[in-house]
Amino acid sequence: MITNRRSEFKLDWLILPLLGAVFVLLLWQIASTMWSKDLPGPLRTWNASKPYLVKPFEKRGELDQGILRFAWYSLLLVAKGYAIALLIGTPIGFMLGLSKFFAKSFDPIVQILRPVSPLAWLPLGLVLFQKSQPAAVFTIAICAMWPTVLNTAVGVRSIPQDYLNVARVLKLSRSKTLFKVLIPATLPYMFTGFRLSLGIAWLVIVAAEMLTGSPGVGGFLWQEYNALIYEHIILCILTIGVIGFILDRLMSLVERRFKS
Repeated sequence: MITNRRSEFKLDWLILPLLGAVFVLLLWQIASTMWSKDLPGPLRTWNASKPYLVKPFEKRGELDQGILRFAWYSLLLVAKGYAIALLIGTPIGFMLGLSKFFAKSFDPIVQILRPVSPLAWLPLGLVLFQKSQPAAVFTIAICAMWPTVLNTAVGVRSIPQDYLNVARVLKLSRSKTLFKVLIPATLPYMFTGFRLSLGIAWLVIVAAEMLTGSPGVGGFLWQEYNALIYEHIILCILTIGVIGFILDRLMSLVERRFKS
């Protein structure tokens, strides 16, 4: 039994991911040799990106730093914007789910603002705050909050009426009803929104840094694109993907901790 589990673990977490990675690397190499000569292959990308990977926290200039240092700048802004998104989005979601009057009044506004691109919000943030970093935090917050708002509202509306009836019979106060009934019942929906919001926050920071030229993964990507250094563009793309994957897995671990 233990041997079978170990074999399944190796297959699921080691062998199959390695096979997938090798397949992608082969496709990448074929595309770089047969499709586009400007597209660097894996080895060429590694050689050009080695200084940024071997010394990931070194600072040689404002936009010439190790890749993990760039990632750290981006993650700090994401953390600020994401925290604001949850602090604003979660209460709005509860209000939309609990109050029909509030939902009828503000749900149309939510549906109008929700699809607006970060490319539209960022100029407004620059007008409001006159600086790139506060504008980026504003853009992250307003773009990332909508999945939390909508999923929290759906979760509240999905609470069985029996739960609320029991709370009334027990004469629970509003605060106790919120913390003992509403939040625990809504938690799975809330965490779905939190995970989606985190993914959007990470996407938005890259776009914001590209537009403002701020130090970070997005700013470095845009600089290297203008310099036509394609190897570093691929390095940034891989960094964005890996960090996004790690953030999603961390949020999944937090979700399991709260559910257990």
